Amino acid sequence: MSADRPTLPPVRLHSEAELARDALSAPLMARAAALARWAERGVPVGVGGEILEESLAAATEHLGLAGDEDGPGYTAEAWQLAVDTGLVDIEETEDSEGETADGTQDAGLPDGIAVGIATPSEELAQLTSGSPQDVLDIWLGGMETVLADAVAPDLSDIADQLAEGGELDLDAIDWNPEEEAELLDGILGNLYLLTALNEGPEQDVPLPALAASMIVPDDMEEPTDDVLEEVSEAMMRLDDQFRVLEPIGLVRYTPVDEALIEEMDEDGETVKAAEPLDEEDVSRYGLVRLTPLGVYAVRARMLDAGVDAPALGDLTDKGADVLLEALPDYPEALAQAEAEQWLAARTPVDAARDLLAAARGDDERAPLRRLAAQQALSLVSPDAESALRDVLDDPQLGGLARVWLAERALPGIPEPSQDMIFWLTIDTIAAQLGVADEDAAELRELVEGLTGQHSGFFDAAWRVDHPATADVLEAMGRLHPDKKAAKEARKAAFKARSRSGS
Repeated sequence: MSADRPTLPPVRLHSEAELARDALSAPLMARAAALARWAERGVPVGVGGEILEESLAAATEHLGLAGDEDGPGYTAEAWQLAVDTGLVDIEETEDSEGETADGTQDAGLPDGIAVGIATPSEELAQLTSGSPQDVLDIWLGGMETVLADAVAPDLSDIADQLAEGGELDLDAIDWNPEEEAELLDGILGNLYLLTALNEGPEQDVPLPALAASMIVPDDMEEPTDDVLEEVSEAMMRLDDQFRVLEPIGLVRYTPVDEALIEEMDEDGETVKAAEPLDEEDVSRYGLVRLTPLGVYAVRARMLDAGVDAPALGDLTDKGADVLLEALPDYPEALAQAEAEQWLAARTPVDAARDLLAAARGDDERAPLRRLAAQQALSLVSPDAESALRDVLDDPQLGGLARVWLAERALPGIPEPSQDMIFWLTIDTIAAQLGVADEDAAELRELVEGLTGQHSGFFDAAWRVDHPATADVLEAMGRLHPDKKAAKEARKAAFKARSRSGS
């Protein structure tokens, strides 16, 4: 894999049919579709396709939101989404170009003047008669417009100034579009990564932790007051943004409890003090997670950006070499699920032969491939017995073949030679060093257990003809809890390097 193409753990994606249903049932998308159908008789619109005030009330009534004080706002948002996603076509009226009575072009049209008529488009029919992918393509387009809205500045203060006859002062808007978009992209990327790494049930992420993941430097043990203030400001921006993103179905969000937010007047005086927070009740500071639809969307955006973002099942039609190269980097549960899907597409014998052939090699990642092959083969039925017996004399595969046959209590398993036993031991530790942290207790226990099973282990181990022998013995010298054994391991590593000339 190219070093300039980041790689992420795989994610479990719901089926396209399930995701399409989720897209259609997302509140904002459902309202947009309902309004597009409602426009069958034609709806007058203003500049940019905006719904006019006289139509807005009827549209709000149609959506059943007339009794909600925020109903007109929800309706306007849904209508704009219908326009942005092409669910309605807009035909300009004759005077939409703004010509004056003498035929010259006017500088613009006053607000509230109809410049076109909106009617349902062919795109709308795709929501009911198109494929799941058609639905998702439309939803993705709408999601992008909502993301843009989420990072847009709050123009309410500017609008008030203009309404009072003031001039537009862009410098007064504290907004950097690149920074805002980068922050939200980073936050969504972190949520995606947490989803990919989480092998258990879906979990909500506290908003303070999510904001801190983008603000607090990795090497900062204790955040400074300035950093904490920056985290707090980021939380408030994210709270606003997630409120915008939830109706499109991208996230599931529990907003920040408004009782925890301090309110201040124009002079900086506290109007309402924030309630104290119980440290155990972090949910009041906001909880968020990506929905299955959100995982699909963020992955699609990452793929467009050139990020290698695999999904479970991507390797089913790939060769065993590709499978074994990828599995060591997968979380355990996803590695097993990926292997199961790969095996299901092949006969046990063919799968076993392919895995064994791909497991051979003397390169640095070969022990990892053999470990992955052993884990995949553990899922293969005894019908693959002949393929395993074919490699019993293979110096690299004979050991794992014997283990596979023994685990199934199959007869006629030849005793391994001492050379094969020690080679397999070195190979096993080399593989574990490739996937585990050296501080992991399990790795230390493995080293201690393997050396305890073989008296005079280090006297024999340095002679093993394995590319990783010296490196493994050096690691054992660092890991072994017994000082005497650790010293023996370091001596053996020196002998191994002298023997190989490295």
